[in-house]
Amino acid sequence: MALTSNKLPAWTIWAPLAAAATLGLGLAMPGQGWLIALMAAALAGAVFSAVHHAEVVAHKVGEPFGTLVLAIAVTVIEVALIVSVMLSSGPEKAGLARDTVFAAVMIICSGIVGLCLFVGGLHHREQAFQAPGANATMAVLAALLVLTMVLPNYTSSSPGPVLTSAQLAFSGVMSLVLYGSFVFVQIIRHRDYFLVEGSSDENVHAPPPPARIATVSALLLLVCLVLVVGLAKLLSPSVEAAVLNAGAPAAVVGIVIAAIVLLPEGLAALRAARADRIQTSLNLALGSALASIGLTIPTVAVVFIWIGQPLELGLGAKDMLLLVLTLVVSSLTLGMGRTTILQGVVHLVIFAAYLFLSIVP
Repeated sequence: MALTSNKLPAWTIWAPLAAAATLGLGLAMPGQGWLIALMAAALAGAVFSAVHHAEVVAHKVGEPFGTLVLAIAVTVIEVALIVSVMLSSGPEKAGLARDTVFAAVMIICSGIVGLCLFVGGLHHREQAFQAPGANATMAVLAALLVLTMVLPNYTSSSPGPVLTSAQLAFSGVMSLVLYGSFVFVQIIRHRDYFLVEGSSDENVHAPPPPARIATVSALLLLVCLVLVVGLAKLLSPSVEAAVLNAGAPAAVVGIVIAAIVLLPEGLAALRAARADRIQTSLNLALGSALASIGLTIPTVAVVFIWIGQPLELGLGAKDMLLLVLTLVVSSLTLGMGRTTILQGVVHLVIFAAYLFLSIVP
């Protein structure tokens, strides 16, 4: 369906309404077994509705502004979910932010990017994108990840992966500077590095939707994202119980949270790749990875400096190796400006290894 219709599909309006009603039931009747399946279905409906409204807004404002809309909105929701779960659980969840951010980066850089490259290569054999934009993104992402998630293991002011308040504040400021510089380059100074060069998708060449439709979609997008957080928070005790009953490590909870939050972006990126808009897919995916760490770390740092709780940011040895492998492969894959199905397979194999070793460490 083209994104230029003068009215929104009915399901994109009814889905968030049904999700809101289900969220109300979940708050009113906690612990009901039959309600868990209903909340899961409502969560899926809210996610698919969010994807549609994000695409409408993105088409209205154009590239690369459009791809920032969903990335920043979802990251704000991710931060709210992480902070709420950590505050309600106490010091034993000191590593949840690290686990969730790392999971988000691995899901995006190996899972979502790999699936987009695989599907794009499967349908279009070879796809082209702007290599300067991808290289600039990977440079910022590598700096952010190493300085915030690897370096804490080697500081000496405090033992282990925990930073002092001064170090945590510096990490937050540094993350904001890097992310803010990237956004400035993406939307102002070198905007052409992130623009779609060509596409066979009718939505790219069609006129943008009316302002009224775009405004309604923007409001419904925010509503859907809030509902996703609320439903995910209600479902999180069931998820944690399932993880513990399965004998999986606690870090798997972070993977589940990241997967739920990133589902709208992943679906939007996959749809763009199938429509031969790999530039839009990479803008969405890599921009989300940058927003996830560049906005999450400063916000979480402020909260935990204020309340005085410990915050673990340093990764373990196994995760650091997977991170380095992902960054190296991503830099090689995105360095030439053209991709095939092979690059997609490589990314997906790394993602499979990450998931397997997270469950069976």
